[in-house]
Amino acid sequence: MLTYVVTIAVAAALVTLATARLTPVEVRHWVWLGALSVGALVHMEAARGIERIREISSEGVPHAQMQSVWQFAGVLVLPMPLLVMLVLAIYLHAWLRVYKRRAVLYRKLFSAATVVLGCAAAQWVLAMFSATNPAELDGPRGLLALVTAGFLYWFVNYALVVGAIVMTNRTNPIRTALGHASDVLIVTASVGLGSGFAIIATARPWLTPILLLTVLALHMGLLLPQFRVAARTDSKTGLVDATFWHDVAEREIARARRLVSTVGLMILDLDHFKQINDTYGHLAGDRVLRAVADALKHAVRSYDLVGRFGGEEFAILLPGVGTDEVVATAERLRFDIARLEVEVIDRGGETRVITGLTASAGAAVFPDTATELSPLLLAADEALYHAKDSGRDRVFSA
Repeated sequence: MLTYVVTIAVAAALVTLATARLTPVEVRHWVWLGALSVGALVHMEAARGIERIREISSEGVPHAQMQSVWQFAGVLVLPMPLLVMLVLAIYLHAWLRVYKRRAVLYRKLFSAATVVLGCAAAQWVLAMFSATNPAELDGPRGLLALVTAGFLYWFVNYALVVGAIVMTNRTNPIRTALGHASDVLIVTASVGLGSGFAIIATARPWLTPILLLTVLALHMGLLLPQFRVAARTDSKTGLVDATFWHDVAEREIARARRLVSTVGLMILDLDHFKQINDTYGHLAGDRVLRAVADALKHAVRSYDLVGRFGGEEFAILLPGVGTDEVVATAERLRFDIARLEVEVIDRGGETRVITGLTASAGAAVFPDTATELSPLLLAADEALYHAKDSGRDRVFSA
């Protein structure tokens, strides 16, 4: 596996060095590099929360991302040295901002190398068809060149990644490593949008912001519902359910073990929630749960994961934090819940405002408290009971 990864990285480096000596770089190329870089970074910033969960959820299968929009646009308008700079900028930003340095670095470098080789194969095809800029992609010959280049861009990257997954997951069936057919459609759509972006950028550059909005709308409008289906969300709160939360927590702990890092988690329970149901009715109770869920989602980081464990109990996963940080976060959440004013319709049809909500929380941290998820949850649950027994409206750590 080490030999395979190093070989791919060296091949990408050699391709970069070889083309750097042969490819002229003009001022307009730097302008396009800047435009594509800005578009890619704005795109990923807008979708970084959902992308991190998608990437964690796709452990063991190829991860299709819509950054191919910008990378394939670069294939059409940038010389190879600047295209490599674009790919590296995209992956560096993702590692720092999306994955918060909690992704295994060599995996991201390997993925970037496979994309560089896919881009090189695509540009080689375009050169064979004498179509080195978007203006030359015209007629049936231009269409054939574009389709072939897009196919090689995808296939080289896909085949190399699948090879790595097969070698590192020998006990899994090969069909698992091939991923989902829908991911191929995501890459196909991204390549098509990238082609359109490159053509518009060279012919009508002032129209490119419209295409950026299109990319963002498609990403959030298509991938977010897809994630919600995969995540098995809770219908009352919109949070992920306990099963999906448990799956992601297992993967985060495995990742933290590889990175020699930490994972904080807490279990938070609303105090005296039964009284709300008894006094105002269950519909009012559901409205309170939704308000609390929204408050929790907005109070944590974009890559933290909030789930509903059942009843009035919530679980929050906090990658990369220690005991002090998870307790401080729990205290902040408790304060935010106490400030809520929830407008409900009571059992008599009257509008009421529920205030004075309180919550208790128990916190635990991997690996300080426990090194596996089950005992970690048990420890957090025991800390929660301790908070309840000590008078409620407080936080205890395991």
